[in-house]
This record gives sequence, structure tokens and C-alpha cells, in this order.
Amino acid sequence: MTEIPLTQSPATGLSPAAELSAVRSAATRIQPSVAFPQDRTCPYHPPAAYAPLREGRPLSRISLFDGRGVWVVTGHAVARELLADPRLSSDRTLPAFPAVTERFAASRNRRVALLGVDDPEHHVQRRMLVPSFTLKRIGALRPGIQETVDRLLDRMAEQGPSAELVNDFALPVPSMVICALLGVPYGDHDFFEAQSRRLLRGPAAADIEEARDQLDAYFDSLIDRKQKDPGDGLLDELIHDQLREGRADREELIALATILLVAGHETTANMISLGTFTLLRHPEQLAELRAEPALMPAAVEELLRFLSIADGLLRVATEDIEVAGTTIREDEGVVFSTSVINRDEHAFPEPDALDWRRSARHHVAFGFGVHQCLGQNLARAEMEIALLSLFDRFPGLRLAAPADAIAFKPGDTIQGMLELPVTW
Repeated sequence: MTEIPLTQSPATGLSPAAELSAVRSAATRIQPSVAFPQDRTCPYHPPAAYAPLREGRPLSRISLFDGRGVWVVTGHAVARELLADPRLSSDRTLPAFPAVTERFAASRNRRVALLGVDDPEHHVQRRMLVPSFTLKRIGALRPGIQETVDRLLDRMAEQGPSAELVNDFALPVPSMVICALLGVPYGDHDFFEAQSRRLLRGPAAADIEEARDQLDAYFDSLIDRKQKDPGDGLLDELIHDQLREGRADREELIALATILLVAGHETTANMISLGTFTLLRHPEQLAELRAEPALMPAAVEELLRFLSIADGLLRVATEDIEVAGTTIREDEGVVFSTSVINRDEHAFPEPDALDWRRSARHHVAFGFGVHQCLGQNLARAEMEIALLSLFDRFPGLRLAAPADAIAFKPGDTIQGMLELPVTW
């Protein structure tokens, strides 16, 4: 009879330490301790119910709306390691891909350009767009962004001394900018902003599907018009360089235009409105910023870290992955809770404090790895110009309602303010 070494389990063939780790891992899989996503109780802090995730390991388990248990990444170093790992897929059409809401589950079979595809397809799509989002190209857009911001502030001043900042300023700034960049008529903004809201917030799966159909039809028609009467926007360039040359088909161009338009105004609008609210609730930090405007680029990075409005990047493992003493099995879902990752005290000392002097550039608010946000340079420029100009133009800006009475968005969508009444 072959002797079984004392360092190996007869049942599993694992060492005692490895077997114990496997048992703990299995137990964790069976008993997720926190439901995800949850609403914030304060618009600029992670949900209070995520406290156990902040206190535990860099990976733990959560349960989704349908009871499915998935991994949640909460440690900063592990997050950056895994976001760069090609064994985690962004393809939401895969059967095992996690769905955090019922409406997402009902609509995930529809492919999403850039965000929802893997290499090599992702690389091809991204390469088409990179030249339009370089630092040099965005630098050339700054004067135009400043003109847009100044025009909106002039209008606010004329209609003041009060405003609803979301619709009067925070939303129009990035909406106008992305329209100019893409070559989309801003006169259509009411239509595409409404469809974007339905696409991101539902409330039902039917709303999402109808919004996508509406946007698809819109861009299909716009491509036809541009083929007859070209302009000088990014969409015109894609039609000329990609569609006409057979490097991309019409369906892919429509998908790219949709994701650029929606992501290009929704996320930055939320950062401007929630960033303004946060600054007004932190008067000492705001006073420091007003006294030293050169701090604004650092302040934008810190606000991106602090607010983490896109909370819940989704992936699925295509192979087993060993990380941080844990095995993520093939077909297991992985959620990156950016609001918790960006409050990791090992990466950001005193993470719940706003500190313009810290180095926050290594946050994961824009993701990390090959899927890191393509438009991050544009978002930074818009935030810097919008926030600096807003507080310079209205030094007495203040909330026009009690802070706890101002509505903000639920936890199952991009975080931000539903409204922001201000006066000066």
C-alpha cells in the first residue's frame, strides 16, 4: 500500500494549509455577507453597508439582486493587478457574466462597444479613437471648453441669483463638448440626454432596449446625413477613414458613437454636480482651492478618488486565477467596487478626508489596464475648467436647500445629483 504523506490530505491531495484555504474559500462562496449594489446614505461616501468590505480582505464575497454570489475586489493593489489580467473578460454576452440589476440581466445580450468587448476586438476599436483623445488633442479643445463654460455661466448670471445646477450647468457643459467633438448637432440634446437616462437608469429592461433602439436609429440616420454632407467631427472622421475604407461596418460605428456620446456626457456631468456639492459641504477645502487655484488639477484627481461615481466595474473569469491567497474560479463573476478600492487606507492614508495635497493620481475611478477610460483626459479638462470657473464667477455660491433634502441618484447607476439648487 502506498503511504500517504502526512503533509497531504487523503481526500483532496492538498496540503493541510491549502485544504483549509479551500474550505474557507468555499464557505465564503456559500455565504456572501453583503448585498450589492446599495444606495449611498451620503452622496459622496460609499454606502454604510459596505463597511464590512472595507474592513476585510482585498477580496470577499457579495450577493447580487438574484442571489448569485460573486467576488468583490476592494483592495487597491489587487484591483490594479486584476484589472490588468486578460483572464478577466469584459464581454457581457458571456453566460456567466455578472449582472448587478434585473434590467442589466435582461439586456446584456446586446454587445456594447469598447466597454463590453475583449482584445483583439477591443484593441481595434480603441485604436480608431485614441488620436482624438490624446493630451495634445484635448489641450487644443480647452479654449472651446472655456468658451462653453463662460457662456453657460453668463446665462446663469442673467437668470440668477439662483439656479438648478444640474440642468443649467453640469449637464450642458459635457453635453455641448462631446457634441462638438463627435460632430453631433447639439440641437438634438434633449433627445439623446433623455435616451441616455433611460439607458443607464431604466427603470425597466424595456426602457433600456427602447433607448438603445432609438439611439441606434438616430446615429444610423446621422451617418446617412454625414455621408451626403460631411462635417469635421470625430464621427465624420470615422465614416471617412473606417466605414468608407471597409475597416469598420455601420453597426460598429453606431455602437462606438453611442458609447462615446452617452459616456462622454453622463459621467462628467455627474462629477461636476457632485463635485460642486462636495466642495460646498467642505468649506475649508474649498477656501484652500479658491486661495490657490493652481491646486485644481490635484483637486480633480482627489475628487475622482473620493466620489468614485462609477461604482461596480464588472468582469468574469475565463480561467482560474490565483490572487491574494484566493482562487477565482473559471466562470465566477468579479465586481470591482471602486468606491471601496479608492478608500483603501494602504493606498490613501486617511482615505475619508479630502486632501488636495495627496497624490491621488493612482486611483481607479477611470478603471485600469486596457479598458482604462479612453476619455479621461477630456473629463479632467472639463472638470478643471468648469469647477474653477464656477467658483470664480460666483464666489458666494451656496446650497439653496438643506443638504439632506437634495436628491441624489440610487446605487444601481452612476452616482451623482438628481438636482442641485444653488444661490449666490
